[in-house]
Amino acid sequence: MENKELKLFTLKNKKGTKVEITNFGGKVVSIIVADRHGNFGDIVLGYDNVDDYITGNPYFGAIVGRYANRISNGQFTLDGRQYQLEKNIGKNHLHGGLKGFNDVIWDAKQIEVDGSMCLEFSYLSKDSEGGYPGNLSVKVTYSLTENNELKIAYSASTDKTTIINLTNHSFFNLEGEDKGSTLNHEVFINADKFTVTDKDSIPTGEIRKVDGSPMDFRKTKTIGKDIRDAYEQLVFANGFDHNWVLNKEKGNMSLAASVREPVLGRFMEVWTDQPGMQFYSCNYLDGSDIGKNNKAYHRHSAFCLETQHFPDSPNHEHFPDTSLSPGENFYSETIYKFGVYM
Repeated sequence: MENKELKLFTLKNKKGTKVEITNFGGKVVSIIVADRHGNFGDIVLGYDNVDDYITGNPYFGAIVGRYANRISNGQFTLDGRQYQLEKNIGKNHLHGGLKGFNDVIWDAKQIEVDGSMCLEFSYLSKDSEGGYPGNLSVKVTYSLTENNELKIAYSASTDKTTIINLTNHSFFNLEGEDKGSTLNHEVFINADKFTVTDKDSIPTGEIRKVDGSPMDFRKTKTIGKDIRDAYEQLVFANGFDHNWVLNKEKGNMSLAASVREPVLGRFMEVWTDQPGMQFYSCNYLDGSDIGKNNKAYHRHSAFCLETQHFPDSPNHEHFPDTSLSPGENFYSETIYKFGVYM
């Protein structure tokens, strides 16, 4: 572990909502919000102590990069040169490699933005780290509004053309992080299409309409309704673990998804300027992760909504571009908004 102090920061608002975040991986440790009865509870999976964050699931609540999601064979070509990234999931590259942004200690400071206290995390990813070109300077700012919005703003610059795809990998359970299955959660995804994958979750290049398939969440339905369908894409991923092509204009903030939990009445919305979103139904949690209050996290005990560019974009010319050149500034924003319904 780097010779930097591990810290835990807290954001609060006047409604009693509280978000705890550590500088280790920029990880969201807890999100405590009210239910329809006015009772507060924690809705993200995680651990009680830093040692478990170091040795446990590497992605709980984390900032993910340089490139979130998968890159086929860990290879891509940029400006005529082929780059080889670390392979850390079989023959492929996942979430930045063996030591992605989720596994470093970020520099952190509290700043004020528009009258609200925010947390600004910064990190210099050095040239060739994980196999990526360029010294990439990254900042991620978390802020909590009085409207129960957790805003995450990402910015970056580089001294050599590189690729970038940043996201947050929080694992949500709106009934409570210790309540078990989320298959009763009701999900809406604002997308007419998704990117088809092979059995290793690598995009084939096909962008397919969701019409007539279990991938259609344009009308709200429970996670569990179609998850056991024999549809090949669900069989490959053991459930939902795909990138949805969001219905939106390039660069504009818009609603990507919403989720409702019927027992305690919490809901969340996801707003983003990104072109895609990975919906993951936590198919590979198997009880081996022992989380807060010694609770084992089992299959489907959470869900993830990771705003992003498409997986393996550098290897598909018709996917949105993920390159960043010197003199350019990368900026992206995602908002997780929480509330209740009666």
